[in-house]
Amino acid sequence: MEEVVDPNKYASWNSLALNLAYICWGLGILVALGYFIRLSLIGDNKDKYDFINKHEIKFLWIASIILILGGCFFFNANVTELTPVWIFVRVFMTVAFGMLVGLVIQNLLNFYYPFFIEKRLKVLRYKPRVSPKTGKAMKLLSEEEEDAYMDEGMIAEENVFSVDYDVWKDEETGYIKIEKYAGHLHALQCPECNYQTFKVVREEVITQPSPSSEGELMKHYQCGYCGYKAKKAVALKFTSKLQESAAAVS
Repeated sequence: MEEVVDPNKYASWNSLALNLAYICWGLGILVALGYFIRLSLIGDNKDKYDFINKHEIKFLWIASIILILGGCFFFNANVTELTPVWIFVRVFMTVAFGMLVGLVIQNLLNFYYPFFIEKRLKVLRYKPRVSPKTGKAMKLLSEEEEDAYMDEGMIAEENVFSVDYDVWKDEETGYIKIEKYAGHLHALQCPECNYQTFKVVREEVITQPSPSSEGELMKHYQCGYCGYKAKKAVALKFTSKLQESAAAVS
C-alpha cells in the first residue's frame, strides 16, 4: 500500500526556511542600501573618493553573500520528505548553487565592476573643488605649477610614482588644498585578457636623475588574472626643489 505523505508534516521547517530567506534578503538589501546612504552623506569629493575606493566592493560582496544565503533557504523551503538520499541531493544542489552564483558575482565584482568604479573615481577626483574662503571653484594646478606648494618629500614621492598629489588653488585668496592619492593604486586593463587586473608589482630606478639629465624608472606589471607580465621605462625628472636641496648640501 502506497504511503500517503502528509503535506503539512514539514510545514514548520518550510515556514522557518521561508522566513529566514526573507530576513537574509532584507538584510542584504539593507547592507547595500546602508552603504550608499552613507556614501551620499559624504560631502567632500576626496573623502567620497576614498570611501568608494576602500569600501564599495567589500560591502557589495558582503550583501551578495547574504542574498545568496537567502536564496539557499528559499530553495529549501518546500520540503515534502526527508530521506538520506533526498537530504544528500538537496545539500549538494544547495551548496553547488550557492558556490556557482557566488563565483559569478565575485568575478563580476573583481574583474568587471572596477571599470565602473574607475569612471566614477575619475569624475570625483577632477571635479572642481570649492574654496571654503570664497565659495568659488578652485583651479587644479599643473605638474609644473604644483611643485611650488609641495615640500621635498612630496616631490620625491611623486618622482618614484608611489604617491600622486593634486594641488587645488583659490586664485582669489591664495588658499591651497593638497590631496594625496596612491600612485598606482588602481589596476589597469590587461592588454592580454582585457580585465582590469594589470598592476605594478615592482619598480626599480635604472638611472638616477641629475640637474643636467633625466633618470629612468622601470615599472614591472603583472596581471592578477592571466599572469601576463610587461615592463615600461618611465622618465624621472630632477625637480627644481631637489636641485636647490642638492646645491645647499654641497
